[in-house]
Amino acid sequence: MNVHARDWDAFVTPAEEGAVHMDLAVEGITCAACMGEIERGLSRLPGIRKARVNLTSQRLAVDWDTGQTGADEIVAELSRLGYTAHPFDPASQKDRQDQTGKNLLRCMAVAGFAGMNIMLLSVSVWSGNATDITPETRDFFHWLSALIALPTVAYSGRPFFKSAFTALRAGRLNMDVPIVIGVTLAVGLSLIQTMQHQHHAYFESAVMLLFFLLVGRYLDHNMRGRTRSFAENIAALKAEVAARIGADGSVREVPLSKIESGDMVLVMAGDRVPVDGVVVDGRSEIDQSLVTGETVLHPVGKGTQVYAGTLNGDGTLKVRVSAATGATLLDEVNRLLETATQAKSLYVRLADRAAQLYAPIVHGAAAVTFAGWMLAGADWQPALVIAISVLIITCPCALGLAVPAVQVVASGQLFKSGVLLNSGDAIERLSDVDTIVFDKTGTLTTAEPCLLDKAQLSDELLALAGRLALSSRHPLSSALVKASGALRPFGSVSETPGAGIETTVDGFALRLGSPAFCGVPDAEIGALLMMHPGASVIAVKHGAEPAVLLPLRQSLRQDAVAVMRELSGLGYQLEILSGDREGAVRAVADELGLANWQAEVKPGDKIAHLEVLKQQGRKVLMVGDGLNDAPALAGAHVSLSPVTAVHLSQAAADAVFLGDKLQPVADALQISRRARRAIEQNLWISALYNVVAVPIAVAGLVTPLMAAVAMSASSIAVTANALRLRWGDGGSTRTEL
Repeated sequence: MNVHARDWDAFVTPAEEGAVHMDLAVEGITCAACMGEIERGLSRLPGIRKARVNLTSQRLAVDWDTGQTGADEIVAELSRLGYTAHPFDPASQKDRQDQTGKNLLRCMAVAGFAGMNIMLLSVSVWSGNATDITPETRDFFHWLSALIALPTVAYSGRPFFKSAFTALRAGRLNMDVPIVIGVTLAVGLSLIQTMQHQHHAYFESAVMLLFFLLVGRYLDHNMRGRTRSFAENIAALKAEVAARIGADGSVREVPLSKIESGDMVLVMAGDRVPVDGVVVDGRSEIDQSLVTGETVLHPVGKGTQVYAGTLNGDGTLKVRVSAATGATLLDEVNRLLETATQAKSLYVRLADRAAQLYAPIVHGAAAVTFAGWMLAGADWQPALVIAISVLIITCPCALGLAVPAVQVVASGQLFKSGVLLNSGDAIERLSDVDTIVFDKTGTLTTAEPCLLDKAQLSDELLALAGRLALSSRHPLSSALVKASGALRPFGSVSETPGAGIETTVDGFALRLGSPAFCGVPDAEIGALLMMHPGASVIAVKHGAEPAVLLPLRQSLRQDAVAVMRELSGLGYQLEILSGDREGAVRAVADELGLANWQAEVKPGDKIAHLEVLKQQGRKVLMVGDGLNDAPALAGAHVSLSPVTAVHLSQAAADAVFLGDKLQPVADALQISRRARRAIEQNLWISALYNVVAVPIAVAGLVTPLMAAVAMSASSIAVTANALRLRWGDGGSTRTEL
């Protein structure tokens, strides 16, 4: 279809600050250099605010001002650059990617099979040249090799020929251009040498070059496909419709786009929750491994928060919508995952720039080599063979893969550990960290308080207190409801503002609220706080019975102690910086074994403290979730926030982590350190390969076949080095700072 025949404006959606956004699937992206070509090409159009290519999914995200550029102009510019665009659809894009993988595999199989047969013929010629092969037999073997090589190159070389010719038609060079020139020259020269009855031909070099390149490209495609599956799994959790409950109680299934905040939806047993919301009726168990990372079913009832994408168990729930399509936690996770896979770091930008400059350097080196050998008195055929070897051996495929390969694997490993990047260079900055500053509330502790001591409450009084707490909007009441499992509130409840609530049960008053509201003397409160420092206290009283004090406190995340011990063992300096009361912060610090902590710290003081650490030369990771943490998160060297944090904190953080545990924080630091080492190793592999290989090739000591093996081996080496991140690297992550 002609690019102008489609109504591209139909695929445009509103974006921030009056701009619009469009997602496109782009065919023809083969390497990091293609990403740079597209992004630079589109940035030259007026009104383009952002153009970002995701190499993993071949997805282009563009934001622009409609008053200066139209959607058709963007697609036309892509066509001029040599790329075909389609509206991005995950299902059709997956089919295209699967087809690409199958095509690469077929091309690789054909090239491998043909290469082995040509190599057998070549070995016979090589050994015969050293002994007694007749010219007729040698020519026959060469022509037989040509008969195998020509259709093989035509079939297996299609991925490279198509990419190179598209680039040349658009007036640019990519990494496939020197490959195609090298293969074409090797085959053409071999045909001439065969017709001239020469002792040597290089059909095996051309075919084996294609085979090794296809191996590397298939491994790269397969690696990216594994990372794409993460995004596909997330997308599969999203519902398309919801059962909305009308004002008259009727239930109608409507598109998710028609659901608004405040609506009531019905979630049947076995269905996925379509929206974020609060349960107003019903009881069930929810698989919310997306949010918590735990596969154990979580009981839910009235007042419980549920999230889109989680799976309802065997109960029916009525849910009041708090966030619908585009604004749910699932949508936020999906956006962050997309950011993670297309993030661009300093290393990526440097490698992109180097790869961009490499193509003309490769061709220039080959041309200079050919001219130099001709000037030195060599015949044109040997000089061309050496130039072909230089052209092949200097192909910058390894450099082009060095950083993106690591970044794709690292972002996948981070996602498996529950960490989603929100910044392109977060991996680099996480690897620099030597100091970690934690907020307390909602970060080291759970966001909701819990009842510390149920032993002093009888089961009957706990049940009554829980039912009464259902009628309260106080934050501590939810902990009491959760502890009691209460589901049915009392019918007639009165409230004394700022004090508590009460009702009548069996002719006696039942009160729940502040200790003073329930008649508890201060001495008893002080004694309880000695036992539970930092706790909040409410009281419950039924009739003439003495009031019972209930200590409540946000509990530590279940793995907080173990993670602090692990991070400390790795050499990180750990601190707590909290706006909470001194007693509460001291209790948490003592439990975690941390000596450095500050309480009642205001947002401005947090930033000032981080600045002091910065002046001391410390690289600080700030981990926080509250609104008051947003300035500190933005000001730290690098920052992490729980995915359940307020949106402003998430926007300020460089990455977010899923679940109720702190282990993702430790995992993020370790994966980032391994990733940075792998990136540096890959860049060194690429650099050393060229420093060693190019002079040897220029000196004429390398045949085209040897050049093909060496070049492909370097590409496979950097890919394999990146894949090591999936298996760890022998415990090196435990190395102390």
